[in-house]
Amino acid sequence: MSALEMAVEKMEFAALIGMDWADQKHTWSMRTADGKVHRGELKHSPEAIQVWVGELQQRFGERLVAIALEQSRGSLVAMLSKYAHLVLFPIHSKTLKYYREAFQPSGAKSDPRDADLALEVLHMHRDKLRCLQPDTEETRKLQFLTEQRRDLVNRQTSEKQILIAWLKQVFPQVLEWFGDVGCQSVRDLLLKWPTLQSLQEVRPQSLRHFFSGHRCGNGEEIEERIAQIRAAVPATHDRALLEAGVLVIQSRLRLLSELHASILEFDRGIEETYRKHPDRAIMESFPGAGPALEPRLIAAVGTQRDRFTSSDNLAMYVGIAPVKEASGKQKWVHWRWACPKFIRQTFHEWAGCSMRTCGWAREHYEAQRAKGKGHHAAIRSVAFKWIRIFFRCWRDRTLYCEETYLRTRQARQPQPQPAAQQLVWKSCAGFVKLAKISS
Repeated sequence: MSALEMAVEKMEFAALIGMDWADQKHTWSMRTADGKVHRGELKHSPEAIQVWVGELQQRFGERLVAIALEQSRGSLVAMLSKYAHLVLFPIHSKTLKYYREAFQPSGAKSDPRDADLALEVLHMHRDKLRCLQPDTEETRKLQFLTEQRRDLVNRQTSEKQILIAWLKQVFPQVLEWFGDVGCQSVRDLLLKWPTLQSLQEVRPQSLRHFFSGHRCGNGEEIEERIAQIRAAVPATHDRALLEAGVLVIQSRLRLLSELHASILEFDRGIEETYRKHPDRAIMESFPGAGPALEPRLIAAVGTQRDRFTSSDNLAMYVGIAPVKEASGKQKWVHWRWACPKFIRQTFHEWAGCSMRTCGWAREHYEAQRAKGKGHHAAIRSVAFKWIRIFFRCWRDRTLYCEETYLRTRQARQPQPQPAAQQLVWKSCAGFVKLAKISS
């Protein structure tokens, strides 16, 4: 438990509020110090929230007010976080769901009832909730930028798949002539000549000028590609498919161009923010992370060193550690479903990249594969070991040194025990004496 959480636990709140948030309006239930419960609705707008918070401040003064809601990030949290006397307690949606089902197995649900349940959880189980603790400005900016960049990359991948699917129907030769259909040369080519027929009508000199201007190979490769274009056969003569395909392909190409430009802007923003972060040197010391994963590692753990009590606690949070269950005489281990997927992906990718330059990581991966584990299971095992090292360096603010780690690992390995010796009677030169032999 952090120092802030211990301080909050000892605080006396002027009121406890449970809030069921929605898109247009929020329902709230408030319990005051005298035990009375008040209910109401709140319009979702900065002006309405400011008036509501002003009423609370007029009623309770500068005393703290605790608010429980099913949100740790979003528009409502952003609006409430700017008021210093409001302490927010995010409640996981599954927690409230199972709490509701425990007393209402029928599944009956309403917004006022959910607000009452959030208030009840806050009132009865506040010691099990963690208050919202915003990290530093640089860290939160990295979190927003890296997550949104990943979303843009996923959308870019989806658009490429749609583009490839249509090219296979109307212009499959492009997939053979070029490796990446999302590159600038392919985008410019298909925007000018979206079909094989239009491309074959272009003069060879114009094609040579286009390919050389886009650096699509040397002279021999360009001539070979021009010859392939002349000898190519259309995939279809269906005018409906061709006309629809041209519109789809060119629209997807424009979207890919916009996504590519947006990703570059995010890269510049991430690099600029990461360059100023105080934990940059620690992340740069880890092998295999590189400029792409180092900012994501900072965004994954933040800068609050008391947030995780141990490396096992961190491994469970990021989703690398499996879930162990036991019932009676049965025990089983399974994949951890409830975890931040983007953060787990960050540590998984880092473990995979580290094997290129880190010898012990590669050896551990190969040892896991020799035991019969799959590729991703072996990488998760490497990530689990990295998390223990990462946690120690991050907590102590020290740089990773592979020589130090290898010496520590060697010192912790069990030393071979000397062979046990036994005493036996032996005859030597007519005398009998005790002699030591190894067992």
